[in-house]
Amino acid sequence: MPDYIYLLENRLSNDQRHALSQLREAAREAGTILFLTGDAVRDLTSGHAVRELEVAVHGNALKLKKTVEKLGGKIWGEDEPSRSLYLCFPGTVRVDLISTHRVEYPKPGKPVFHPASIQEDLHRRDFTANSMAISLNEGSFGLLMDPLNGAADIESRTLRLVSNYGFLEESALLIRATRYRTRLGWELDPRSQARYENAKNEGVIESLSAHARSQELEQIGHEEEGLKVLRTLEGEGWMKFLFPAWTVEKADEQKLNALHELAVELLMQGVHADMSAAQMQLLTAGLSQKDLAALKKSLLRPGFVEEWNSLDALAAGFSKMLLAKQNAAPSASYKLFTSYDPEAILWLGFTNKNAVVQERYHEFLKVWPEARQRIPYALMQEMRITPELSGYGDLVQSLFLELIDGKLKTPEEMRAFLEPHSPPVPPPQPTVKRSRGRRGEAKLKEHTFEEEEEEPLGGEEEMDEIGGDEEEFHLGEGLPKVEIHLGRDGEEEAAEEIEGAEEAEEAETEADEEEVEPVLKAPISRAAELPAKAGLTANGKNEKSKVRIAIKPVETAKPKRESKPAAEAVLPVTPAKTKPVSAKATAASPTGRKAEEPAAPANGGGAPKAVKKGLAVTKSPQKLSAKSAAKAAHANLKSKPVHATPAKPSKRLHNSKPSKAAAKKSAAKPAKKR
Repeated sequence: MPDYIYLLENRLSNDQRHALSQLREAAREAGTILFLTGDAVRDLTSGHAVRELEVAVHGNALKLKKTVEKLGGKIWGEDEPSRSLYLCFPGTVRVDLISTHRVEYPKPGKPVFHPASIQEDLHRRDFTANSMAISLNEGSFGLLMDPLNGAADIESRTLRLVSNYGFLEESALLIRATRYRTRLGWELDPRSQARYENAKNEGVIESLSAHARSQELEQIGHEEEGLKVLRTLEGEGWMKFLFPAWTVEKADEQKLNALHELAVELLMQGVHADMSAAQMQLLTAGLSQKDLAALKKSLLRPGFVEEWNSLDALAAGFSKMLLAKQNAAPSASYKLFTSYDPEAILWLGFTNKNAVVQERYHEFLKVWPEARQRIPYALMQEMRITPELSGYGDLVQSLFLELIDGKLKTPEEMRAFLEPHSPPVPPPQPTVKRSRGRRGEAKLKEHTFEEEEEEPLGGEEEMDEIGGDEEEFHLGEGLPKVEIHLGRDGEEEAAEEIEGAEEAEEAETEADEEEVEPVLKAPISRAAELPAKAGLTANGKNEKSKVRIAIKPVETAKPKRESKPAAEAVLPVTPAKTKPVSAKATAASPTGRKAEEPAAPANGGGAPKAVKKGLAVTKSPQKLSAKSAAKAAHANLKSKPVHATPAKPSKRLHNSKPSKAAAKKSAAKPAKKR
């Protein structure tokens, strides 16, 4: 549905859309519904130019006659049996307003009409491509009705009969099929072609009705290439039954070609002229007055005949207006060309021989269009005059009229003309300044494993604090492996021991004036912290917490210490070398033992401060925070054990020489005596 709304809004001319809006208003007042049908729907769907409109209305279309006249439509003719009106709206928009009906044929060429719905009306049509309708009503505007799949035949460019007896019941379809094939370039489907040949050979054309005859005669003049259609109909032998005196020889082919060229030039300048009447004048140029009068009398729409007869009068009126003194200026003449009756402009330009009039036509078609190339679009853009502004089109048109009048010759004059229409300069956008972060505020940075491997572990100064002044670290080579075996009830009892250790460490931390800083950014090894935070001894077992520690040397010849089977998990870790534990750290141990073994120092003094990719690094007992270690150990008791495997030591760890920064730091801060 949206596609057909787009077609209705973009494929129809302004005059055609206006005509449809007037008919919708008339149907709304009458309380009825209406649909766009026939050739208009086919041409919209297939991409051809829409030359005339057909609108089907539920009910009697003749009752809308007065309403249509009030809305600006002219009644060009009417047909009582089919209850149809032939209308013309401003801009020479031809509209056939018909009542929805079905047809019966008691005899060939003798139709009987009955009121019906739109569905039945579509089933009585000639070809499937013409059996489509688009709703023009409020609730369903743009809705396509296609009961016979005419869209598929339009896609395949095929003419298919709706009824198998179409050519036999209505012989006018033989002429219509020939006309469609000539205009559209389509072909009949094989079955319809066979029926066409049979009906032609049987002489069905002799039953042609008078109404169908007058309709087909007039359609020759409404065709875009009337001479081509006339030649094809004559070749098929149909002109003998339509109007025998009218042949191709009676047409002025040379003038017809010139008329078409002039119509195209006017169309390029915005003058949409319907050349039906002018074309009929040239197609019948060789007919005698008697035959011409008989032909005009037999046409379907009397209003069209009146327009045909008034061509010369319309041209004379336009010539008088064009030569008037008030229209001498180029801008005034241009306005007259674009507002007068297009059919009068076409016929005067084709027939007039006055030198002044011909000069005006030359200026309108050749000279004045060149002035559009001098419109300063770049200057307008610079002055912020863009198509988005209201009245932009009128401003461009006014500028164009000034140019064809010989004004605005310099850029300064153009700028002065455009200055009143230039919008003010927009105010500058406010600059939003972002507030800086607080000084010393930590910035979080996400590190990948590759980045961590490249960076040194804590820097040179921190590594000096970890390993001492002259120590050389060789981690991961021949270090013992510690296995921690937890009993089933060990978690709760170990938590109690941890709380006691936290209180002791808090008191020690308050007495210590030296601030403990984290050495590394990497997370602390869970397995290495656990023995120290739980208050375990290096080579014994805590009977209260039921936690045992077994030290197993890795790649060494020392015998392994006997250990009972683990209750839940085994966590192998690799502790690093540590400095001797001070007396203060030993006194803080819950067991009271001296933490002399490097594997498990008391009170977490020798617990590793950080582990990087399976590599355990420890800090001196004096620098470790017991409170943070106790919290980490408590979290590790509730988490699943993780096996830490030794990795290749970093090259920066083997630096045995202390850095200058570390030397200065040690000299500046002497060790505090306890």
